[in-house]
Amino acid sequence: MNILLVASAFNSLTQRVYAELCDLGHRVDVVLASQGEEHIRTAVHELRPELVIAPMLRTALPEDVWREHTCLIVHPGPPGDRGPSSLDWAVAERAPRWGVTVLQAEAAMDAGAIWAAEPFPVAPVGKSDLYRGEVSDAAVTAVRTAVRRYAEGSYKPRPQTDESISVVWRDAFRQVRRRIDWERDDTETVLCKLRGADSQPGVRDELLGREVFLHGGHPEDRLRGRPGALLAQRAGGICRATRDGAVWIPELRPRKNSGDPAPFRRPAASVLAAWEPSLELPEAPVPLNLPADRRTWTDIRYRQRGDVGHLGFSFPGGAMSTDQCRRLLAAYRYALSHPTRVLVLGGGRDFFSNGIHLNVIEAAPDPAEESWTNLLAMDDLVEEVLHTTDRLVVAALAGNAAAGGVMLALAADEVWSRTGTVLNPHYRRMGLYGSEFWTYTLPRRAGADEARRLTTEALPVSAASAGRLGLVDRLVPAAPGDFPAEVQRLAAGLAAAPGLDRRIAGKAAARAADERERPLAAYREAELARMHALFFDPQSSYHALRSAFVRKTPSGSPRPLTAPAGEPR
Repeated sequence: MNILLVASAFNSLTQRVYAELCDLGHRVDVVLASQGEEHIRTAVHELRPELVIAPMLRTALPEDVWREHTCLIVHPGPPGDRGPSSLDWAVAERAPRWGVTVLQAEAAMDAGAIWAAEPFPVAPVGKSDLYRGEVSDAAVTAVRTAVRRYAEGSYKPRPQTDESISVVWRDAFRQVRRRIDWERDDTETVLCKLRGADSQPGVRDELLGREVFLHGGHPEDRLRGRPGALLAQRAGGICRATRDGAVWIPELRPRKNSGDPAPFRRPAASVLAAWEPSLELPEAPVPLNLPADRRTWTDIRYRQRGDVGHLGFSFPGGAMSTDQCRRLLAAYRYALSHPTRVLVLGGGRDFFSNGIHLNVIEAAPDPAEESWTNLLAMDDLVEEVLHTTDRLVVAALAGNAAAGGVMLALAADEVWSRTGTVLNPHYRRMGLYGSEFWTYTLPRRAGADEARRLTTEALPVSAASAGRLGLVDRLVPAAPGDFPAEVQRLAAGLAAAPGLDRRIAGKAAARAADERERPLAAYREAELARMHALFFDPQSSYHALRSAFVRKTPSGSPRPLTAPAGEPR
């Protein structure tokens, strides 16, 4: 069918719905609702879709559109649930199960007839992690069911007047409900509030006399102090005492009226340091091989089981700053110092990597210089992976990857991906040529023609399509919470496989042959020359696109995925 997606932003769920509907053979276009109602009307008039789907919509569809066309809304709540903050309520009330409902648009919010619904378990993780994991899985299943039912033409959607459906209206989840009382709230209550607002909108609070939003929350099992007091820092995050314990907060976002020139999320310790350079929070280091029974936060961990090393990392939003890249490179070298036959990168939950850290870059005194420094650190990490010839390296993608994060994965010998991931193997939407040795790894896997198409069309790719293209070697059909254990099982099997020594030897020989044909240094030099020119050109589109992305201001085409007629979707 000809399907039009209407979304407030081209977010992770919209990208996944787009990619998976394309996989099914549908012709799919996208219009951004943030560009206004007239853009939606124009898109509907020009594209004449058979079906309109709204995977993520913060505003109502124009009445003339939903009256004249079948429009399906993806609502992150079970049948009968209504309101703009459904998932926030699920996290706040610690619901064990929740659901996603695909319903038909009508005048009353979330009141339309139900085309499909899918339940999911609510994992004890941040709301954004839950959204990109269990919610996304349920939403795609429900959307596929609804599209199939609509295409068949015989299904009658169930009205919400059906007496078996209990209708519950839930108001918008305001900051007054998120407020933390540091003197009275216990650690679990604080964590619940932080997790329910980890990405958006954050929890409004006060630090060092300034209003700020807290983003992300993790428990701490040893540090203690006066409730509300700042106790320590680690990996850019800060530790704050609760009534009966402490929590780690990885990121802060200053309020727009706080006087901070960078009112967007960035590592918490750097925000406080910018406000009060004399503030000295003690470091609270932990070993890379942190014992499994420790209930504390760190963004990089290493563990070894037999012949398999696991280097796990989890950075907020998948972005990797200069510091994070350097620390991950040091951890990678630490992992190499241990004798293993297989080394797994990633393999946890949520994002694998989205490349360089645009928020940290935007907040830097010289964004061009920080872009360059960050990219060099990212390149150093990828180059180290490419030079590893004494064992097999597996990149395990539990969640989405983009730009340099995809290229980091492609530097490994094998890429294993959870079936729900989305890859964006391109840099074009940020106005960049790209680095991280993509001119070597991407054609090596997908071929020169496919590499050119992927980087110029700049479209999201589902895990299944990535498998067909050669970007992914193994699809892992596991729920988000089950992925780490499944990767562990598969990696143990790989390490015990007969012929592994011959494969490692063959890998080393192939790398040596490639090096003789064209050294990795030559790829790096050519890519960095292009990137240096873009970074240090004040008129480069990269600077405007980066700033718009970080500050969440509209930019680009209202229909970013519309290709000329006759071109493949």
